[in-house]
Amino acid sequence: MIFSSIKNNRLLKRAIEREIEIIGEATQRILKIDANFPISNARKIVDTRNWVIHGYDFVDDQIIWNIIINQLPKLLQEVNNEISKRDQ
Repeated sequence: MIFSSIKNNRLLKRAIEREIEIIGEATQRILKIDANFPISNARKIVDTRNWVIHGYDFVDDQIIWNIIINQLPKLLQEVNNEISKRDQ
């Protein structure tokens, strides 16, 4: 995926924003069940969800791109590692 795909495709942009909302909501629910669940930047994930869902000012495409490229892969790895530990 390239940055221009998000910037130039409103449907794709909205779908990605919706997924970020869902991830933020899921993070919040996980932390309510297990406050020690090891998710780095958990508060920032929830805050980002709030920022996207409430449309504070505007949703910056560059910030969304940064989340996709830099944050989501790390979050996915953390969650998968924790699930693997708990399944053992």
